[in-house]
Amino acid sequence: MSSPHNYLGFLIADVSRLMRRLFQQRLQNSSLTLAQARALFYVSRFEGVRQVDLADALEIQPMTMARLLDQLADNRLIERVPDPRDRRAYQIRLTEAAAPHLAQIQQVAEQIRDEMLADLNDEQARHFIQTLDGIRNKLLRC
Repeated sequence: MSSPHNYLGFLIADVSRLMRRLFQQRLQNSSLTLAQARALFYVSRFEGVRQVDLADALEIQPMTMARLLDQLADNRLIERVPDPRDRRAYQIRLTEAAAPHLAQIQQVAEQIRDEMLADLNDEQARHFIQTLDGIRNKLLRC
């Protein structure tokens, strides 16, 4: 039998996949797709992100990202603003109409987080999140 450390990456990937699936199920009554919700959430955290950087962060091809942003812009949830540092690039900004969608995204994310961590006490949950954050930061430096 192999050590749990031998399949840590698969375990993390599977947990992420299951979280995304549950998130998508919980957003069924929303007009947003999972991809649109992810994009809105990322823009809310990094207001003014460049379109190309958003595609990279979400691991989406630039052409796919352009279509996704077209849909969000058509629904008046985001706007593309010329990047003052690069006339070929656009920054993505949220509109006021995005606020209720972001509130729903936040609510679903908090519900899932609370369910995932329900078997942990506060100290265990804090330590778990700190550990994952440390792993992520270490990988970002690689």
